[in-house]
Amino acid sequence: MLDFLVNVNPVRFFQKFPLLTFALRSFYSATMKHYFLSDAHLLHPNDANYRKFIEFLKHLENKPCSVYFLGDIFHFWVGYRHCVFSAYVPVLQQLLQLHNQGIELCFVEGNHDFNMGEYFRDVLGCRVIEKSAGLKIDGRKVFVAHGDLIDEKDRFYHRWRDFVRNPLCAWLMRRIHPDRIWRIALWAAHQSRRRRKGREASWDPETILTRHASLRFAEGHDAVITGHIHKPWHKETEQGTIISLGDWINHFTYAVCEDGNFSLESF
Repeated sequence: MLDFLVNVNPVRFFQKFPLLTFALRSFYSATMKHYFLSDAHLLHPNDANYRKFIEFLKHLENKPCSVYFLGDIFHFWVGYRHCVFSAYVPVLQQLLQLHNQGIELCFVEGNHDFNMGEYFRDVLGCRVIEKSAGLKIDGRKVFVAHGDLIDEKDRFYHRWRDFVRNPLCAWLMRRIHPDRIWRIALWAAHQSRRRRKGREASWDPETILTRHASLRFAEGHDAVITGHIHKPWHKETEQGTIISLGDWINHFTYAVCEDGNFSLESF
């Protein structure tokens, strides 16, 4: 009996015995953690950040938790119906492992990974959010988004985003051979790194994040979590919590919510 109690997976236990859920809810909620991470830009399984990302996911195994991926986890993604890119098989297998353990997965699409497709919905059982959402987590009203839309002045990008996400573009991309799409992705990855270095010199991310958060607070949220900026930042204000998740390229940072309290941590 003692061995059973030691080895039991709490998440699977609640799923298997739903009649006990109410009686044990206080224990469950007290130990539940919610993880938020973004911007791993995974490309090759041998890359250092790819290996560290897998290590972090393994760290979550058999824990009562939920995981929110706030976009750009993959450097490029096209949701084909019957295939996935071979470079992403290791991380997809690890996500499936978490799903099979009853861990809730939620994916907010980024500017590098969208049109997630049937694999995320049907195989991983992942909730997919296309743009943003307000979520109720541990009694907090949490606004989550990738963060690529927080700069309202960048009208060119807003138009470009609408264009590449329209159903016609999705239909066309699915009809290009995956190998050709992957070669395009590698070229785009190189161009993206060059553009980012130029933009970062003129960014004022804290001002943009604070302005964006104030709008979300006015809507009734009391926590705003975004990625995209690649700068880890956590600020508590009278209105609520503001978190920029950083990335899994240089910082390896993530946010945690436990009992309604947020923290920004590194792995």
